[in-house]
Amino acid sequence: MSDIFCSLRGLSVTYGRGAVALEAVDLNIVAGERLAIIGESGSGKSTLARALAGLLPEGARVSGEMRWPGLGRPPRPGRDFGFVFQDPGSSLNPVLTIGEQIAEGARRHLGLGWKQAYVRAEELLERVRMPQPEKVIRAFPHQLSGGQRQRVAIAAAIAARPALLIADEATSALDVVVQAEIIRLLDGLVRQDGMTLVFITHDIALASGFVDHIAVFHNARLVESGPVRSVLSAPKSDYTATLIASHRDLETPPLIAGVLA
Repeated sequence: MSDIFCSLRGLSVTYGRGAVALEAVDLNIVAGERLAIIGESGSGKSTLARALAGLLPEGARVSGEMRWPGLGRPPRPGRDFGFVFQDPGSSLNPVLTIGEQIAEGARRHLGLGWKQAYVRAEELLERVRMPQPEKVIRAFPHQLSGGQRQRVAIAAAIAARPALLIADEATSALDVVVQAEIIRLLDGLVRQDGMTLVFITHDIALASGFVDHIAVFHNARLVESGPVRSVLSAPKSDYTATLIASHRDLETPPLIAGVLA
């Protein structure tokens, strides 16, 4: 097994009549690390997340190389990656119970029967610190709060024991208190299971509190990457410097620091 989980070389993605969503990206994702992909809307960060997980829309054209030395084989869609979307309200099926939605991943990718899969679903709800998991498992998404739905989405994402967890703006629709709870939850799950985490966000201050490395995207290109402290203390890109300057204090936000202590 290599220390490099995933290696991207010249990765480009275009849509439609040549609209460039990602251009010539060279990036290594280290096994077991927590990597933040930072950038404003339209920078290419979500396109990168979907390219990693094989979730690009039909018609997207991909060029360049994407290799997986950390897996030692081609990735298995749905098994090797867990994906947490920005809006759990739209990613969860409104007509299926919470238990059905979490159990489906375990059943399909781990070969469990429905009874075993439901047991795992309840265990996962406990792992994501869902109050009264025995009741929530029978509930529907509309009966839960936004923070609770995001916990369900995380439980579903890790149901098949993925090696890589991708969280695409998973905290941006939540208030700051719930953001802190979700950050703490992601931090704990990644540490306990030894997963690699790719955390997509526009908020460099939020990410700086708990990730190891940062990769900054602007206009579909990777403009800078490196360890958090190096990037924050001595940015090489004017764009990164502008992002940092937009935050008065890039020390760990007090709320995040408190929950990660």
